[in-house]
Amino acid sequence: MGGDPVHLGIVSSVARPGGNVTGSSWVTGGEFAGKWVELLKEAAPRIVRVGYLMDMRSRPAPGMPDERVPFLAAARAAAGAAGLTFQILEVREPREADSDLARLNKDRRGALIVVGSLFFMARAGDIVNLAAKHQLPAIYSLRVFMDVGGLMFYGPNLADLWGRAAIYVDKILKGARPGDLPVEQPTTFDLVINLKSAKALRLIVPEMLLQRANEVIQ
Repeated sequence: MGGDPVHLGIVSSVARPGGNVTGSSWVTGGEFAGKWVELLKEAAPRIVRVGYLMDMRSRPAPGMPDERVPFLAAARAAAGAAGLTFQILEVREPREADSDLARLNKDRRGALIVVGSLFFMARAGDIVNLAAKHQLPAIYSLRVFMDVGGLMFYGPNLADLWGRAAIYVDKILKGARPGDLPVEQPTTFDLVINLKSAKALRLIVPEMLLQRANEVIQ
């Protein structure tokens, strides 16, 4: 799952889930979301504000916790620590963000964070094109956005997490109690940078940042 199972009340704790549920979650707490702000600032030192694109179609049902809260809190805190203005951009359709993105980058000193939802993933090309239209350096939480021209991706290696899930299937089929098996968390995080997109933005990505990337798209 993509949300924090503790925050959402699905398990009692990561170490000892309790009940009859365990599995894999690509986030347990949103702390790593602060890294999105840090990477944007490193790639584009001129920025003074960061927009956070929020899919309003994915709002939780009444009475249910919002899985986006840990991400928002970490990103907002990192922006504050870096002296950046933090703005939440609420949209139901990518085209709704057009005027907001224009204001965000009115002086070419804005940047954008896009956290993938199912709807945003289905509209990945539209979102990447909007960021390009407004000349916004953007970082994405899912690798799929890089396949349609996104500038940067930073997040867990989901293929690694899925592979490890098979071990749990085997253990449970052999009699292990799910509630005794710790929730699997990411151990590998990837950074991918698209130099073609950077060139279109007239952005010179620092060499030290490129050296840390797991993949550089030419």
